[in-house]
Order: sequence, then structure tokens, then C-alpha cells
Amino acid sequence: MHLRQHALLAAALLFSTGLAAGPEVGKPAPDFQAVDTAGNTHAPSDYAGRTLVLEWTNHDCPFVIKHYGSGNMQDLQQRYTEQGVAWLTVISSAPGKQGHVSALEADALTETRGAAPSAVLLDPEGVVGRAYDARVTPHLYVIDPDGLLVYMGGIDSIPSADPADIPRATPYLANALDAVLTGNPVSDAVTRPYGCTVKY
Repeated sequence: MHLRQHALLAAALLFSTGLAAGPEVGKPAPDFQAVDTAGNTHAPSDYAGRTLVLEWTNHDCPFVIKHYGSGNMQDLQQRYTEQGVAWLTVISSAPGKQGHVSALEADALTETRGAAPSAVLLDPEGVVGRAYDARVTPHLYVIDPDGLLVYMGGIDSIPSADPADIPRATPYLANALDAVLTGNPVSDAVTRPYGCTVKY
């Protein structure tokens, strides 16, 4: 009986841990603290009252290149930050793995690509990435002004590395942001993210 109780307790803990793992739409966004390329610390609570985008990136990933090489990601960043949205680009590549960059290298990428995030967060230990269960680059999340996660998934509906697919894809991220900014519910709140696996 004693062993059986231990087994049941272990099973219950595994079950509850599984339920608690990962972010959930409609629930408070996972908290974190992360440092940007300028050495400043950021947390979701810093953006209370504002809509916040988290964008996972890896500059060597063909799917990221699709959206930056075409200017699509920069256009989204500029369009929505001009409307008061905060946009944090997150780099969770571990040292020695594809996409890992120093703060100086990240800033150079931002400049050469004409990117316009509010800040670039460095997450080499993968703490923020794992808190959000970020699986690919790009993987996008939207947090509303009340701190609730209202969108997670792909930037759009066509999982290819071809820029020619962008105009005919359903723009999931843009649709989610437009809904939040106009006070409407997000219709496709969870979509399939596509890209290169995050290099933890």
C-alpha cells in the first residue's frame, strides 16, 4: 500500500506538472526577467496597459530570413509600435548554436536589417523561451494590456520559406494585433507556428 501511494503521488505530480507547463491563451502571460542588448532588464509587467508582442528569432533560419529579407517583419514592427505596441524580439539560441549572437552582433543585425523592435532580449540559457514553450523561429505571442496572453502561434498561415507566399497567407499575427487594438476578441488565438527549431 505504501509503494502504491508513492506511485499515485508521483503520477499526480507528473500530471499536475504537465497541466501547468507552457503558456495558455486567456491566462496571465508567464512572467520573466530578461536583459536586452543595452543591459536593461525587461519583464511583462513593465508593459502593463500596453499590448506586447514577443517574437522569437534566429537570423540564420530560412523562415526568419523569409520575413526579414522581404521586409515583412520590419513592416509589422514599425506599423504596430507606431500604434503604441511594445515589441520584444527574443534570441534564445544557446552559445555555440545557430543564431547565438552577442549584444553587439544583435544590434548590428537590427541596424542592417532596418528592424524596429522596442528591444532585443538575449536569452542564451533559454529561460524565457522555455517559459513560453517557444518552439520555432519565428514564434509569436501577443499579450494584451491586462497582461493576458491572447495569441500564440505563427506569423501567418503558409509554412514555407518562400517570400512569395507572404501576400497570399492569412496574416495571423497582424489579425490578432488589430483585434486587440480595437477591443475585439482574437478569432484565431492559437495557430501552428512554423520555422526552425529554437536552438536551446
